[in-house]
Amino acid sequence: MNHRRISIGAPVSNQDAEGNCEAPWISNDSSSSLNKYEASAYVDKLWTELQERELSTRQTELQDCSLTINDKTIRWNECIYSRRRPPTGHSLWISMHGGGGCPAPVNDEQYENQIHLYDPSEGIWVVPRSPTDSWNQWHQDHIDPMFNRIIENYIMIHGINPNRVYILGYSAGGDGVYQLAPRMADRFAAASMMAGHPNDASPLGLRNLPFAIFVGENDDGYDRNKVARQWSEQLDALQASDPDGYHHYVNICKNMGHWMCGQDAEALNWMSQWTRKPWPKKVVWVQDDVIHQQFYWLALPDNVQGKQGQKIVAEVDGQTIRISTSEDIRDLVLCLSDVLIDLDQPIDVRVENHGQVFEGFVPRTKQAIEKSLQARADPTLVSTAQLTLHW
Repeated sequence: MNHRRISIGAPVSNQDAEGNCEAPWISNDSSSSLNKYEASAYVDKLWTELQERELSTRQTELQDCSLTINDKTIRWNECIYSRRRPPTGHSLWISMHGGGGCPAPVNDEQYENQIHLYDPSEGIWVVPRSPTDSWNQWHQDHIDPMFNRIIENYIMIHGINPNRVYILGYSAGGDGVYQLAPRMADRFAAASMMAGHPNDASPLGLRNLPFAIFVGENDDGYDRNKVARQWSEQLDALQASDPDGYHHYVNICKNMGHWMCGQDAEALNWMSQWTRKPWPKKVVWVQDDVIHQQFYWLALPDNVQGKQGQKIVAEVDGQTIRISTSEDIRDLVLCLSDVLIDLDQPIDVRVENHGQVFEGFVPRTKQAIEKSLQARADPTLVSTAQLTLHW
C-alpha cells in the first residue's frame, strides 16, 4: 500500500454541474477575506470533498490494518470495545508494545501480548506492530507521520472523536510515550507511560497534555525507577509555576519490578477523564530530534527548518499574543481561528526582547483553510487565518 499525500492546492469551485451556485456567500478568490460564517462553510465544504476524494485509499488502509510511508510499513490489530457508538464518536487508543533491540520473533510476542494486556470499556483500540526491531523502534522519525495517518484515517472513516485520542505503551512502548507525547502533544487527549525510559526527551512540551507515569518501585533496569521519580519532580515543578498546565499522575508501584502485575491498568480510567483542547491559550513548543513544522497553532514557514532544542512559548491574552523564543528563531507562522481569538477585532503580537511585531486585522481566507487541511486532516484543528511573522 503506497502512501498518498493529501492535496488541496486549487481553490474549490462553488458551482454544481449545472452551473448553479451552491453557496452564494463564498467568494471565488482564495485570498479574499471571509467572514466567520463563510469560513465555517468553506471548512465544511473542503472537509467533505477531502473525505470523498480519500475514501477508497483510507478505507483500504483500515481494512488491511496496514499502511506504508516511504520504505516503512506499519500494521496493527484493531478491536472495537462497546459497539454502541457514543454520540460524540468513539475514543481512539494507540497502545505500543515492548521489545526493541531484539529479533523479530521476540517483538512479535511482545506485540501479541500488548493486544491482550488491557481490558478497556470503550473505544477503538489500535495495537501497532513496530515497523522495525531496533531499540528505538517507537521514536524514530517515521513513527510520527504513521501515527498521524492512522489517526486521520479513523477520524475520516470511522468518525472517532479527534479530541479523544490516547497513547500508551509498555517497556520499549513506554520509551515511545516519553518521546512521542511531548512532540505530538497536539494530537492526543492524554498519554500514559508504563515501565519505560525517556532517553533524551523533555517534559516541557506536555504543557497541554495530561501525562501519567507507571513504573515498578524495583524496576532499576536503565534506572527506570529513578528517572520516573525525576520526571515526577520536574512535572511537579512545572505545574507549580503554571497551574493550568502539566496535569500529571505518577504511580511508583510498590514491590513491583519491570512487570507491574496489572497495576498500570489504572491508567485507562485516569486518561479517559481528559479531552484534548485543540486550541489552548498557551503553548510550549520544544523541538525534539525529530523536527516538526507545526505544533498546535504555531508553525514554521515552509522555508524554515527547525533545530533540536529550539523553544517557543506563545500565549493569548484577550486580543494580544505574547511570544518568547530561542534567540535563533526569527520567523514564525500563527495559525489562527475564532476558537482561539476574535478575528473580527485587531490583534496585537509582541515578541520578547523585540516588542510589538504586528498590530492589525488578520483576515480569514480560503488559502489559509486549504493549507491547514492539507497539513492536517482534522476538522477541529483547521485554522481559518494565518499570520507570518519575521523579526
